[in-house]
Amino acid sequence: MQHADTARNRRYTVVAHRDPVTVTLDIRRSEFIGIIRRVDSEDEARAWIDEVRRTHHGATHVVPAFVLGADRDIQRSSDDGEPAGTAGMPMLQALTNYRAIHSGTEFADLSDVCAIAVRYFGGIKLGAGGLVRAYSDTVVTALEQTPLIVRKRMVIVSLDAPHAEVGRVENDLRSVDYTVLGTDYAGPQATITVGLDDVDDALEQFNARLAAMTAGELAGNIVGTRWQDVSA
Repeated sequence: MQHADTARNRRYTVVAHRDPVTVTLDIRRSEFIGIIRRVDSEDEARAWIDEVRRTHHGATHVVPAFVLGADRDIQRSSDDGEPAGTAGMPMLQALTNYRAIHSGTEFADLSDVCAIAVRYFGGIKLGAGGLVRAYSDTVVTALEQTPLIVRKRMVIVSLDAPHAEVGRVENDLRSVDYTVLGTDYAGPQATITVGLDDVDDALEQFNARLAAMTAGELAGNIVGTRWQDVSA
């Protein structure tokens, strides 16, 4: 089954909400403010970085790093005046190496995320090694306070059911862990939309299970694919 989305990965980890998560660290009198935010595009990431720069216009450095896409094929960072390789790259590595735990399994697949470390210099130089640790620790500390969830590419299936049967069908689908995305009651029959894991035989598996639930009365049809945030 071929889909328009060309990403190799069918799932990855994202920040669970759109609000920035902020932490503050005091490292040898310098104040490091770590901020994590979910972003959907490079333009959005850069616009937010500019916004943080305006907010912290008196900071010594405002160092950004971001990762985008299911395959994490867009990765950008800047040292913003710190010695080359001591700030942006350690932050980027902290993002790409961070291991999230979902259903007891660790995944190093965080993406669609932007990290910013704002530094107010406190008068004590940290040296190259100290800077690397400080910027990396700032990102990791912020990530540890950031709620994360899974984003999956899903096959979207619709099925028509009598209005009187919708509640039962939805409950039966949820009881076996299918993701019911919504129901449209506008037509003579209700249309239930379900998201399936994007595997090669997704529709065949679903219709076999649906037939067993409904004595063969209902079947679904693929209407597209989309990325969907899910709890696991």
